[in-house]
Amino acid sequence: MKVGMLTGGGDCPGLNAVIRAVVRKGCFHYQDEFLGFMEGWRGLVEDKSMVLDLESVSGILPQGGTILRTSRTNPAKKSDGLDKCIATLKSHGIQALIAIGGDDTLSVAQKLHEKGVKVVGVPKTIDNDLAGTDYTFGFDTAVNVATAAIDRVHTTAEAHNRVMVVEVMGRDSGWIAMYSGIGGGADVILVPEVPFDIDKVAERIQARHSRGRYFSIVVAAEGAKFSSNPESSHGDAVVSDLGRDEFGHVRLGGIGNLLAREIEKRTGFETRAVVLGHIQRGGTPTAFDRVLATRYGIGAIDMVHRNESGTMAALRGNKIVSVPLTEALAKNRKVDPEMIEVSRSILEGGPVDKHPVAH
Repeated sequence: MKVGMLTGGGDCPGLNAVIRAVVRKGCFHYQDEFLGFMEGWRGLVEDKSMVLDLESVSGILPQGGTILRTSRTNPAKKSDGLDKCIATLKSHGIQALIAIGGDDTLSVAQKLHEKGVKVVGVPKTIDNDLAGTDYTFGFDTAVNVATAAIDRVHTTAEAHNRVMVVEVMGRDSGWIAMYSGIGGGADVILVPEVPFDIDKVAERIQARHSRGRYFSIVVAAEGAKFSSNPESSHGDAVVSDLGRDEFGHVRLGGIGNLLAREIEKRTGFETRAVVLGHIQRGGTPTAFDRVLATRYGIGAIDMVHRNESGTMAALRGNKIVSVPLTEALAKNRKVDPEMIEVSRSILEGGPVDKHPVAH
């Protein structure tokens, strides 16, 4: 069988591990041929590709990024975009397509499935917010990077008696903030799931300093929301002025600096912001992500040969299973209440009220 493959959306540690696993199992067990489309859906629209074989995937397991490169191209936004994708697949004799990406990439995969293309998805997002699966690869790497950064910030915060605000990724779900905040011993954790009161944040920091702890660490997801925004955008995430991408998402940015300014204004404590940004995406994947990505790749090529079109490889418990793409796309996976309670349980001094600052 001739199988196409692409990686769409933001880059993510473990993408190359998926590509490698698909090609190796496909070649060794099914005698498949593979063609990789470059830069996500753009490769199908513009017919840009590379041959994927055992030689081309040799040595890529520990590499970050993706040898197929990526983009946020949305072919469904153009009237003939999906038809161009189908025409490219037919011109190369592609019998099945494996799309590796998050909800945006997989939403296009679902549209192609509805048009008769044999397509299988692999879940990819460092935010860990894709429904239908327990974990996405790349998340563990991002959490380890963020936790290491928080560990480093601790020492400089203590040395200077500062409040340090660490902004991490997380548009709609606060998994990275929650895990790295708990793992890094943060004093306040702010996630998109629960809007926060900036005055309560300031009160907690002041209470901590009054007990003789002259520094504090605040971890905030980029999509964290003020319950009463000091810039009068009630309950909204802080956005940059860079517009929207092709899938209609505003580009978030600025929560860390805004928080630092408001905390210093209310407490009088010197406050600095650290924005981790794309550092969380880059570099070599952790062993956990390499193994998980490998399992997803093997699951995806097996699903292709089981004719399970319109599905996505998913981790349920410790098993790789197939779930409908529609299930994966139905909603964002939010931080569960149990994890929120874990963070609340270890706050210094306990919750400040019924809706504590650290979520």
